[in-house]
Amino acid sequence: MLTILFDGIAYGMLLFVLAVGLAVTLGLMNFINLAHGAFAMAGGYLTVFAMQKLGIPFLLCLPLAFVVVGAAGALLERTLYRPMYGKSHLDQVLFSIGLTFMAVAAIDYVVGSSQQNIQLPEWLRGRTEVGDGALMLGMGHYRLFIIAVCAVLAIVLQLILSKTRFGSRLRAAVDDARVAAGLGIDVNRVFLLTFAVGSGLAGLGGALGAEILGLDPSFPLKYMIYFLIVVAVGGTSSITGPLLAAMLLGVADVAGKYFIPKMGAFTVYLLMILILMWRPQGLFTRRGGR
Repeated sequence: MLTILFDGIAYGMLLFVLAVGLAVTLGLMNFINLAHGAFAMAGGYLTVFAMQKLGIPFLLCLPLAFVVVGAAGALLERTLYRPMYGKSHLDQVLFSIGLTFMAVAAIDYVVGSSQQNIQLPEWLRGRTEVGDGALMLGMGHYRLFIIAVCAVLAIVLQLILSKTRFGSRLRAAVDDARVAAGLGIDVNRVFLLTFAVGSGLAGLGGALGAEILGLDPSFPLKYMIYFLIVVAVGGTSSITGPLLAAMLLGVADVAGKYFIPKMGAFTVYLLMILILMWRPQGLFTRRGGR
């Protein structure tokens, strides 16, 4: 039981890193970016290429994925995404889902449809067991590493959004962009940095998750629903909501597949429905200034 709980928390932490960028762009920028999974896939393939072709160590590939995918996100924000900010949500959905299918087709054409594998360092492949019997806790070293990295990221992001000048400027730009610009805030620059960081986090999540989730051209389509569930259940007002939602869904998914494997991901959707019936706006909401 404890091992299932541990694996579920690790899986949930990974979902959090993958989805938190979408929570930022959707909740704080009011933009529906269904191509978010394509940025995660880019981080995964970049890690595979850097390790297999360039011989870069795994730990160096993680910040590399964040920086490169974040820079690509900034470029796309300036060229493709910014004109879509004033469009309707339907236009944003169609635009971003189109980008997703283009990314899937491009990766399939260039790399192929085969599953990509990452060779983790030796110290991340082991497993530590504590206790015995029903209370035995088996902790995979890589999952423990994921929990540690994601916990640090959650704390840092929460502090940035709630305690820094950039966080206050971002909230002001979202609440009323015209007034914020009148107060001297460069709204376009704030949105550019926010989108870049969100994309970089997706790339980092893709690099971390390639070994656990698997990596192939269908990755953005396969996990898009999980990202949306994390955002819908957790709300988009803070980092705490998506973090709690991701851990709940991770534990529910792992436990459901272990105890009732024939039901697949049924437990995840059931939990989502129950939570949204209880709190339709998500676990955490923020009152804007409009």
